[in-house]
Amino acid sequence: MIELVRNVRLWFAPAEVREDGETPDYRFSLANERTFLAWLRTALALIGGGFAVDQFLPDLRWAWRAGLALALLAAGVLCSLRAVNHWVRCERAMRRGEDLPVSRFPALLSLVVAVVAVAMVVVVLVGWEG
Repeated sequence: MIELVRNVRLWFAPAEVREDGETPDYRFSLANERTFLAWLRTALALIGGGFAVDQFLPDLRWAWRAGLALALLAAGVLCSLRAVNHWVRCERAMRRGEDLPVSRFPALLSLVVAVVAVAMVVVVLVGWEG
């Protein structure tokens, strides 16, 4: 838990990350940044999908629409927070010469998206109104 608090503080103080360990090959830092941006694009797509479900499926029962939209929006929020935390953790690990951190988050995100997709299949097969 203390490590998480330190990482959150480093989100807003990237200069402090540079003080940790040695400077890695810039190509690795740039690859880490590209991964961060890919996670942010994923977060934006999830958030956009959540708004799309809410706005463009008015005939869908409110509980279904709200549930699907909120699941996508929550996944987008978590994905954006995870992006910056993963960037900091990877940058620090590279500077220290450690193995890159592992995470269960990609599996969790995949499961959430799969559950929402299955729910959308049910909605399409059963119909908009029930």
